[in-house]
Amino acid sequence: MLLVLSEDHKEHLSFLPNVDAAVVGEFGRIALEFLRRGSSPKIYEGAARKLCVPVEMVQHGVEGLMYLMTESSKHMISEVDFLDSVLVLGFGEELNQILLQLYLQHHSQIRSILSQLPSHLPAYHNLEWRLDVQLASRPIRQQVVPMLTMRLLMTGGGDSGDLSRRVLQTDPSTLLHLISTLEAALAAIKTNHARRIFRSIK
Repeated sequence: MLLVLSEDHKEHLSFLPNVDAAVVGEFGRIALEFLRRGSSPKIYEGAARKLCVPVEMVQHGVEGLMYLMTESSKHMISEVDFLDSVLVLGFGEELNQILLQLYLQHHSQIRSILSQLPSHLPAYHNLEWRLDVQLASRPIRQQVVPMLTMRLLMTGGGDSGDLSRRVLQTDPSTLLHLISTLEAALAAIKTNHARRIFRSIK
């Protein structure tokens, strides 16, 4: 999949071509540290003095870089998809490669940090299922009506360990159709045509 960056994120990252590779690497380190411990205005101020730029520019740059790295790590995008995602930023090949190396170097660590952060969204816990087959009824003596019943267990998110339950029921043919539709959508999003569409999204 490709990341879709908003105009704000593009603007936040727009000053990166104006600094050298060491500074981009340092911003990556700061972004990772902020992800662990939260932001620190003093670090922004120190970096701004060294670069002779406004503090807001440094802050936006680090936050934009942190967004790029966390979203890429969260979705485990491939090297090709990462490079295709940053193409819309209009950076040169050298800077794109620096960003790619930052992503490859830190994505496992970022995923580990993200997994430890509290989430308020439901998350998958377990799936239980049962297949029932009706072989006959009063009007029809001989029939085969399969029905799949699933119980989806999800954690509630946040600090609560409570589980929520959702019961779903469908027939096998509808389930197979749903699976094939989702697989076709996943295959379509990897095509060159889909990549060109994502690149043109503003």
